[in-house]
Amino acid sequence: GYRVGGSSKVDVDAITPLLYPDLMNSVDFKTSLFNVKVHRMDSSKVMTYYDYLLYYQKSPWWSKLFSKPDTIKYEKLNPFMLTKRQTAIFKVINANVVCDVDDKTGVITINVTDQDPLIAATMADSVQARLQTFITNYRTSKARNDLENTKKLCMEAKRRYEKVRQQYGAFSDANQELILESVRSKLEDLENDMQLQFNTYNALAASLQDAYAKVQAVTPAFTTLQSATVPTQKAGPKGTRIVLVLLVVGFLATTLYALYKEGELKKLLGM
Repeated sequence: GYRVGGSSKVDVDAITPLLYPDLMNSVDFKTSLFNVKVHRMDSSKVMTYYDYLLYYQKSPWWSKLFSKPDTIKYEKLNPFMLTKRQTAIFKVINANVVCDVDDKTGVITINVTDQDPLIAATMADSVQARLQTFITNYRTSKARNDLENTKKLCMEAKRRYEKVRQQYGAFSDANQELILESVRSKLEDLENDMQLQFNTYNALAASLQDAYAKVQAVTPAFTTLQSATVPTQKAGPKGTRIVLVLLVVGFLATTLYALYKEGELKKLLGM
């Protein structure tokens, strides 16, 4: 098969480096690759990675002797309880998609092996992107939650301020000609309330800007050291070597048979 590798460097504070292989080997992550869209080097037909592994893998001819016909039907994915077929595909992906981490340098290396070079490159790129998304979400989870909460508080404070401001303006316009003490007292109360709501809104607006900055600060930066590219040579067993072995065996079998037929085999064995 063809092997594709891609490397990225990430701030080691983003997430414990030892967690990367555990994540990559988890059922949730590997089964999330089932629906990645791929197509083979020699075809433009787009399919899911799951369907490709299920229908389009080349297997040794002798394996078909032990396989039983099975009616293929749609199986809903439940990572908590995989079907036998889904488990088999998961094991294939688990063997084909490997993540190595250098905990000293923070370099993540993803290797994908496949029978098709284009699909190997496609999956390596997809796995890299999904891993980066997971790490980013994991690292910024608290900051994003704080941002959403601050955003809600800021919007509520803004609504309260605008409501009081409208009340103050309407009351002031309606009582411009009146100089009653009660009117002046009401205007002062509304003005004080308006100022209070404005100060609250202004403080939350500043906190909102800080929350946005916090999310940016804790977002890990990825640097791609080596992008996934379509390989030109196979990394697995070479077909030519297998053919040569079979040819040698065939030649020996034919020669032994010919010698036996001519009676030379018994002479060589001293019979």
